[in-house]
Parts: sequence; C-alpha cells; structure tokens
Amino acid sequence: MTLQKIANSLNMPIHVTHYPPGTSKWNKVEHRLFSFISINWRGKPLVDLMTIVNFIDSTTNDFGLTVSCTHDTDIYKKGIVVSKEQFDAVSIVRHSFHGEWNYIIYPNL
Repeated sequence: MTLQKIANSLNMPIHVTHYPPGTSKWNKVEHRLFSFISINWRGKPLVDLMTIVNFIDSTTNDFGLTVSCTHDTDIYKKGIVVSKEQFDAVSIVRHSFHGEWNYIIYPNL
C-alpha cells in the first residue's frame, strides 16, 4: 500500500526489481561494498553493535565509494496482514519474467 501511495502522490509509476532469494552475490554493489567494509575493520575487535555501525559508516575507497550506516532503533509491527481489498487496490502490473520479483506499480488517481 505504501508504494501505491507514493506512486499516487508523485503521479508516476514505480518500477520494482528484486534480486531472487540467495543471489545477493550477483549484486555488483553489494559485492564491491562488502569487500571494502571487511578491509576497513580487518583485525579490529567488533565488540558491540555501534562499533560495527561506525566501521561500516567510515568505509571508503580510492574510487570514491563512501558508505552511510546508521542504527535503526525503530520498532516495527510483525504479522501485518494485507487484506484482499487492500491488495486489489494496488495498481500492479507484473513483468513476464518473474513477476513476483519484477513489477510496476502505477498511480491509480
């Protein structure tokens, strides 16, 4: 529903493309990012969450890569159920190739 609200407010379609489960190794950004994060904290003790967040946040490389990282302390509800009526209100068109991962949400103004 949230993406539908954004598409409506912007009056433009939102293209959504996910990597399939278990395929993050094909994500070139992740692949390039994690190696530099590992280099940044190599040999340093990861004693608590904020130490890890700070190491990630201070990661850079010689090619202009910078990383931003924060600790999200928000509490999110679990088990939110989307009703059939709510789902039917989303103007979604699934791509022919893996429509469960690739789709467009059009404004329904």
